[in-house]
Amino acid sequence: MTDDPTQVGPVDVVLFAVKLWDTETAGEQTCPLLGPDSRVITLQNGVDSVERLAPILGEEVMIAGTTYVVTTIAKPGVIHHTGTTARIHCGRLDRRPDPILAGYVEQMKAGDVDITLTENMLLDIWKKFVLLSGTSGMTASTRKSLGLIREDADMRDLLFKLMHETIAVGRAAGVDLPEDFATELERSITAFPPTMKASMANDLEAGRPLELDWLAGKVVALGRKYGVSTPAQEAVYAILKPYRSGLIR
Repeated sequence: MTDDPTQVGPVDVVLFAVKLWDTETAGEQTCPLLGPDSRVITLQNGVDSVERLAPILGEEVMIAGTTYVVTTIAKPGVIHHTGTTARIHCGRLDRRPDPILAGYVEQMKAGDVDITLTENMLLDIWKKFVLLSGTSGMTASTRKSLGLIREDADMRDLLFKLMHETIAVGRAAGVDLPEDFATELERSITAFPPTMKASMANDLEAGRPLELDWLAGKVVALGRKYGVSTPAQEAVYAILKPYRSGLIR
């Protein structure tokens, strides 16, 4: 184990999972890990990781990914898995076949990693983004767990308003989110453990910088770009903006 990528050399797969504010810096540090057949799977929040990393690492190596896992950092080097699932979806945003990636996915499956090669990763990314835009905004701005939010009619209503605004923005941006997606969101929210807090809420409590600009801030920015009203997301962004640099606790 090392924290110096130059000591490792080229690898087959990089799981790129840093916080969104560190994307470009970590991208530069990833360069020594790349060989001719390497692939970098982004497992970050938000919707623009591939777009931000491709100019640094190259279009060919970049693979979009999502991860579905609830964890906290117990202490440096120790991750506490607090949820019931830990799965990865990955694939090329341009939807073209990638035999090299497919081979790596099969090898990871053989190693008991719950990973799926997905043809329409843009849809997968936005489905997660919609869910996270609600859970991150609500658990961070209220400082409450999802169970308490679900039990209160007003907070629950706001949670779903946040997600529905993101759905509207995604559709305006050309993402083919299904008509029955609202039902899927209901199931997802119900399935989360009551103690669940999104990572942005945990970062807020720890005094760390927030991924706010790439979550609520991104929804607001895209809403303005495409002429979609996002008043709930704008409120969350304004409430949390003083804490986004992690300087105020």
